[in-house]
Amino acid sequence: MDLKLDVVQLDIPEDTNIIVGQSHFIKTVEDIYESIVTTNPSLKFGLAFNEASGPRLVRYDGNDEELIKVAIDNAQKIGAGHCFVLIIKNGFPINIKNQLLNVQEVLNIFAATANPLQIIVAESDQGRGILGVIDGYPPVGVEKEADREKRKIFLREVTKYKRW
Repeated sequence: MDLKLDVVQLDIPEDTNIIVGQSHFIKTVEDIYESIVTTNPSLKFGLAFNEASGPRLVRYDGNDEELIKVAIDNAQKIGAGHCFVLIIKNGFPINIKNQLLNVQEVLNIFAATANPLQIIVAESDQGRGILGVIDGYPPVGVEKEADREKRKIFLREVTKYKRW
């Protein structure tokens, strides 16, 4: 049996985040949609899910046509069954991650990021599967005290999570 490895570069539009995960059932699309709109109604998103059996279609939903298109394109590039791609705008993965993990069909989240993202895919005679991800770039050093202060200021500016 032969196994081929592939690196798939995903498209992430400016000012968006991507979440790539694994799920196991056709109702994934409806349940993730409902989870998002009941958690954060102002979030704009596009969702695509690759079926692994039956008609083996890319199922999709969302509330933003452009983000839906990007999610579909990324899901097709990955080409692995039972994976989903979610592109979000006006929020962060941290806003919905726990709710996504509570969706009955969701098994795993491989990545949640705004960084450049590559998916490591294995392909056999049966099909394709996600082995892992390359999220962003490697570190170039250890933060110093000034870097720590910048981090704290940044978190205060971009989030409402910290009350320092």
